[in-house]
Amino acid sequence: MAGAASGETRGPHEGILRRQSARESSARTYARALPIVPVRARGLTIEGADGRRYLDCLSGAGTLALGHNHPVVLEAIRGVLDSGAPLSVLDLATPVKDAFVTELFRTLPPGLADRARVQFCGPAGTDAVEAALKLVRAATGRSGILAFAGAYHGMTAGALAVSGGAPDVQAARLPYPQDYRCPFGIGGPTGAELAARWAESLLDDPKSGVPLPAGMILEPVQGEGGVIPAPDDWLRRMRRLTADRSIPLIADEIQTGVGRTGAFWAVDHAGVTPDVMVLSKAIGGSLPLAVIVYRDDLDTWQPGAHAGTFRGNQLAMAAGTATLAYVRENALAERAATLGSRMLNRLAEFGREHACVGDVRGRGLMIGVELVTLEPEQREPGAPECGVGGPDGRPAARTPYPPAPGLAAVVQRECLRRGLIVELGGRHASVVRLLPPLTISDEQAEAVLDRLTDAITAAARDHESHGPDRRDHGGGPRRQEPRS
Repeated sequence: MAGAASGETRGPHEGILRRQSARESSARTYARALPIVPVRARGLTIEGADGRRYLDCLSGAGTLALGHNHPVVLEAIRGVLDSGAPLSVLDLATPVKDAFVTELFRTLPPGLADRARVQFCGPAGTDAVEAALKLVRAATGRSGILAFAGAYHGMTAGALAVSGGAPDVQAARLPYPQDYRCPFGIGGPTGAELAARWAESLLDDPKSGVPLPAGMILEPVQGEGGVIPAPDDWLRRMRRLTADRSIPLIADEIQTGVGRTGAFWAVDHAGVTPDVMVLSKAIGGSLPLAVIVYRDDLDTWQPGAHAGTFRGNQLAMAAGTATLAYVRENALAERAATLGSRMLNRLAEFGREHACVGDVRGRGLMIGVELVTLEPEQREPGAPECGVGGPDGRPAARTPYPPAPGLAAVVQRECLRRGLIVELGGRHASVVRLLPPLTISDEQAEAVLDRLTDAITAAARDHESHGPDRRDHGGGPRRQEPRS
């Protein structure tokens, strides 16, 4: 099942790719790195117009919880089509919508489902983020938002303002805890503790320049930021911090939700109940759907205060109901936790033998491999690393090597040659990301890892023989992930 490499396209599909390049916006992203023309798909597998087959670990940027064209999703869509039901109903009540909301509420964290309200937004996750920000501002009468470095919440103006790549400051930015590139050079529980203290100081210091905000928005696992899971203790600390100060906590579960991280919602790992949840991607069962779910006391909307023409997508609601129920009834979140742990362990073992792998991390079936650039004397596995000493005699933290976006791009191309579709992310686009469907089998997971590790080995060999691209140290332009 070999894949087509960039620049190797031949046959009738070549004209399609050429016309796409000539007619579509320069803003297109995936089409540049993945020059394929999908014509059929099922589960993990995509078949291109050239007859080549690929294992898809992009999954519509996490939209396809059950993979491509799962039978229960297709059955749900056909059921609506055959019934003669209206396909778009604005915000009118329908049996299809009622079934979706009932199934969605069945999965919500304890303490939210019994007092929740749901707002159907526009079709994309970024629309739901906009609605969530608007909601907490209306409910609190305040305007400021707390957000985190490395965050990604969408591509519309308000969502971009609280993302890590914001062009100007409209939100107070807080450090997000991580081990490999800890902003305090420490990592671990101590790094997370310092991040939490910084947030508390910002809120409690009357001279911090940050007045009491309307809300705090965070991702339980930063996806575009580099697949960085929030420590459970830190997440609980953020919940206490916001609750004690009457600041609504918004959990962006657009990519992490519906079993992706090994729990139905990623906040479940920490036992946290947010005030607002932002949901999209997998909840539509592969079709456009976005909602916010929030505590009833925040429900201060006036009629028409927030709307969207396509918030009544009946096909998406039916597909979403089928997906949510299938994940719940078949314990796919637990399956993602078990299989994801095995995949992470194998990749970590591989990384210990390959110096270009700086870090392996993730949660459930949300996995990232960060690639780094080493100087020639550092390229042997086991070579000593520089350290920065922790305060009070704590062990020194290793200094991370510079990110290698050039190498990561080569790995993505090598994966495609081997019939594997992967995404890149992270601050410098140096993290190879895996988002396989929750239905992936053990055998398919092994095939994915075989192709990925082989691609990294080949890319690193080629990278070293030609010399590392010095632009790796600068990071290069960042490619944002479209919201679904």
